[in-house]
Amino acid sequence: MRDHIALWDVIGSCDIEGSADSSIKNVVPNDLNVILKNADIRQIYVNGQTAYKYYCKYSEKETGRQAICLPSTSPANAVWNLEKLIKAWQIIGTRS
Repeated sequence: MRDHIALWDVIGSCDIEGSADSSIKNVVPNDLNVILKNADIRQIYVNGQTAYKYYCKYSEKETGRQAICLPSTSPANAVWNLEKLIKAWQIIGTRS
């Protein structure tokens, strides 16, 4: 709470095989307005392209807010090492 950062999943539930994003089906999005109406959220960031895709598909119109896509922190995102991820994610501290 000290840093005024909240974490909230775009997807409330879905069918998925293992951790393969490509297998996601039957998505039920979370109602992000619950947190947006009760907290001073200034910017929405998403963790990777899959979260961004589902945010745009299910949540952006509902919230009226665009999201900034950050690189995925998933181990499957081997292109981004920890140093690069930290640098990319530091945008949160500069824009929040």
